[in-house]
Amino acid sequence: MNIEVINTGSELLIGQVINTNVGRLGQELLSLGLSINRQITVPDGEGIKDVIGESIKRSDIVLITGGLGPTDDDLTREMVSEHIGLQLVEDGVLVDSIRRRIESNGSKMRKINRKQAMVPVGAVVLHNANGTAPGLYIKPSDRTEGAQIYLLPGPPRELMPIFQEQVIPLIKNSLMEHGMDVPVCVNAFFSGIGESELASRIDDMNLYEEGDFDLGYCLKPGGVVVRCIGQPSTVNRASEIIREAFSDEYISNVHTSLPRAVVDELRQREQSVAIAESCTGGLISSLITDVSGSSKVFGVGYVTYANNAKEETLDVSNDDLDDFGAVSEPVVKSMVEGCLEKSDADHAVAVSGIAGPAGGTVEKPVGTVFIGIASKGEGTYVRRYCYSSDRLIFKEKVSMTALNLLRKRVVGLL
Repeated sequence: MNIEVINTGSELLIGQVINTNVGRLGQELLSLGLSINRQITVPDGEGIKDVIGESIKRSDIVLITGGLGPTDDDLTREMVSEHIGLQLVEDGVLVDSIRRRIESNGSKMRKINRKQAMVPVGAVVLHNANGTAPGLYIKPSDRTEGAQIYLLPGPPRELMPIFQEQVIPLIKNSLMEHGMDVPVCVNAFFSGIGESELASRIDDMNLYEEGDFDLGYCLKPGGVVVRCIGQPSTVNRASEIIREAFSDEYISNVHTSLPRAVVDELRQREQSVAIAESCTGGLISSLITDVSGSSKVFGVGYVTYANNAKEETLDVSNDDLDDFGAVSEPVVKSMVEGCLEKSDADHAVAVSGIAGPAGGTVEKPVGTVFIGIASKGEGTYVRRYCYSSDRLIFKEKVSMTALNLLRKRVVGLL
């Protein structure tokens, strides 16, 4: 099924407003196993006139956002109605509804507000509980070249409730009326494995023997999301095979984040963690405390950027710092064990590295980092990594790698 989105609004093209609607619409459609094939952004006014004809020719569903307001440059309903040859008529019920909403806010309804009550003949009005611009559904016909056309308000707080509560059910009903099975989308989030490696190994598994389905990949902070779209039985079986094959890297089949997953695992076990950071400057602690409920598992974080801070706060020996340098296995081992002892947490994480662009050597180039994990009653784990990138990306990669190592330790994989 081909789905196209037309976004109207000059503010989107000049960067005054960031268009978040396409992403939100895409997520909702993905829950039905559907995806947006194309999106176009046009300025206010008659900009839509040049694209509506092409869109309905190549699409089964056209979603048009914006241009339903009361001002002179809000011309979406007029341009669409003119193109498909439908007359606009005033809906008395809508007039009363718009008047009540405006007056409830202490304002007076004006003549221009009646424009929002104009409806193409035969269109279905989609109630807007959060604004004065109703959505409109124009059913497929010869005039629309068989396409379903939805006119929707631009503000996300108005658009999304209409889409979730009224448009999605209409699309579902349309699929069933045409004898089409409603596909499903199953996501699986993996961490600790690169997108290329994951995709290559999945390709070698010959999953299409299970049946026809679409497979996709999406990078997100801390990992990769594998997306399977198709008929439920096929998709569920394929997803199960993938999860089993990469069980050590598998995080969740719901929309979550790596920090959220770490906090959840700690809370389930009633365990705690403390963090000692150098090169990440507190980012790991920040990512954890961004998660609601993290106070149950996180008590203290140390940012020991300077060598003397490592000595005074975490009892790292001056000899180790002189002999091996701050970015070394012995120092990070001392950092993480000192963090564990001083915090009395169940687990501790420590990192020290060279974020760059200066400070690298032949033996320790820019991007070198050591990450340590220590836990009560278990051995200390320290490993060297190298992430050659700018400072901000380096800090993010180090933080996510550290969190994934912590996750593995907590669940017994490290």
